This record gives sequence, structure tokens and C-alpha cells, in this order.
Amino acid sequence: GQVVESGGGSVQAGGSRRLPCTASVSTFSEYSWGWFRQAPGKGREGASCISRSGAITYYDDSVKGRFTISRDNAKNTLYLQMDSLKPEDTAMYYCAATTAWGFPCRAVQFKYWGQGTQVTVSS
Repeated sequence: GQVVESGGGSVQAGGSRRLPCTASVSTFSEYSWGWFRQAPGKGREGASCISRSGAITYYDDSVKGRFTISRDNAKNTLYLQMDSLKPEDTAMYYCAATTAWGFPCRAVQFKYWGQGTQVTVSS
């Protein structure tokens, strides 16, 4: 299967952006999914994760209250709604899937990755 992120771009601080991630797999609903980000010179960090049904979500403290993760299993699509964006949110954003997710949201738990989409927030 293929995992593809989109929706990246440039936005001013305080603005919003919605990132979709589509997966061409027949078993999308059997995976937990996550959004990760990596800024230049830094490691890949978990921003948010969501369980297979969508009932359980996790948010890193840095995005809590500003970002919302959701999924549409019928459309094989994962979303990340990003509001009140800050310059420190500037990073490459990746979505990834796993069959074995446990709190918190760590990249090492995820097996299938997209190529990423760049989000740049200017002050």
C-alpha cells in the first residue's frame, strides 16, 4: 500500500492548516495511525496518534488544544487539523500506521510511512 500526505504549505502564525493523509490499503481501519513531525536538525517526534476506531487519541503537550487528529475509515483518510499555528510548528509532517500502538506516540512503533509534507509557519 501507499501512504500519501498532502496539505502542507506556508502559513502565518495564528493561522490554520488541515493535513490529509490517504492510504491505498484495503485494511485502513485495522491500523492505528499517527502524525509525526521533524524540524531541521531535530529528531522525529510524535504530534498525535489515534486508535483504530478513533475513540482514543493522544496529543503531545506541544500541540494539545491546538491540533485535532481524526480519521474517516470509509475514505481511508487520516486528518490533522492544525489551528493557532506557531513558528515552532514548522517541520516536515509525516503520517504513519501501526498494528501495535501504545501510549505515548513514538515513531519506533510505526511501520508504514508516507514521504511527508512540509509546513512552514512564519511570524
